[in-house]
Amino acid sequence: MTISIIGAGPGGLTCARILQRHGIPVTVYDRDPHPQVRDQGGTLDLHAYDGQLALREAGLLDEFLALCRPEGQEMRKLDSAGELLEHHVPAEGELFKPEIDRGLLRGLLLDSLEPGTVQWGRSLDRVDGSRLFFADGTTVETDLVIGADGAWSRVRPAVSSAVPQYAGITFLEAWFDDVENAHPEIAALVGQGSAMAADGDRCLFAQRNGGDHIRVYIVQRLPADWAGSLGTQEIRARLLDAFSGWAPRMVRMITDNDGPYVDRPLFVLPVPHTWEHSPTVTLLGDAAHLMPPLGVGVNLAMLDASELALALAGSASLGEAVAAYEKTMLPRSVEMARRLENGAEGLLDVD
Repeated sequence: MTISIIGAGPGGLTCARILQRHGIPVTVYDRDPHPQVRDQGGTLDLHAYDGQLALREAGLLDEFLALCRPEGQEMRKLDSAGELLEHHVPAEGELFKPEIDRGLLRGLLLDSLEPGTVQWGRSLDRVDGSRLFFADGTTVETDLVIGADGAWSRVRPAVSSAVPQYAGITFLEAWFDDVENAHPEIAALVGQGSAMAADGDRCLFAQRNGGDHIRVYIVQRLPADWAGSLGTQEIRARLLDAFSGWAPRMVRMITDNDGPYVDRPLFVLPVPHTWEHSPTVTLLGDAAHLMPPLGVGVNLAMLDASELALALAGSASLGEAVAAYEKTMLPRSVEMARRLENGAEGLLDVD
């Protein structure tokens, strides 16, 4: 069989790794020209009951546990004055959902694959039947296409007409480097894990990353294109107005950042999102079930990847494997999407 995975994120790479462990050849195509071309994002918590299960099937759980940050499970809830309201400190040896930087996880998965598995600089244009059409004019015939290419999947249209919809909430990302020396007050507020504060209309969600970095997500109800062509100083001025009632030590998390802001409006797929079974095309992760970023996305993607790879390894035909995988994955993702529908709004709630 010829299996093609579109997208070299955690889901696609996990699927490829498990397939190779079972002796099944696979090729991963990714539009990036090389793996270091862009920032891979912040920190991820991998749960014992899904993300870590997938890593166990991939034979990488021990390596993950050696790289992860169990202290990142610390969680602080603050008020707008910066006063501590709730505090979870992980117990000694707690590994229920340790943190790992997305780039570090991706590197672990990439290094586990056979050389040449990932073809970089291959931007997919469309899928037609069993043929992949790439933006450079080349085509590839394949027996199975696995869409692991995220929110704006180019594989999804082959099985579904659904398109992501704006959730009404935007995350504005601010980066802080060398925090213990350059931003000690912010480092003290956030601790070793995450800290959040909300007032009903806006929220600050801060996360400690590896390498003495912190990312702060400024959460607001705004139009998707609100930032437009605004420069850093114009954005900062609007934020200062919006957070004018917050304590100065909290406002530093929106004004003292290193570098520009990164606007990340939230998009979600309609709930429920399902499709008619195709024996030659299937989806996993955000391509299949794009939800608010509330700690489940990468875990579901990796669980999808593991279950699909194991189905392919244990079934008599591709169609049978895909059907078995979707029989479990689709109901699970629909249930989770319903639970998290409008969940991003909850980040703004004081309670």
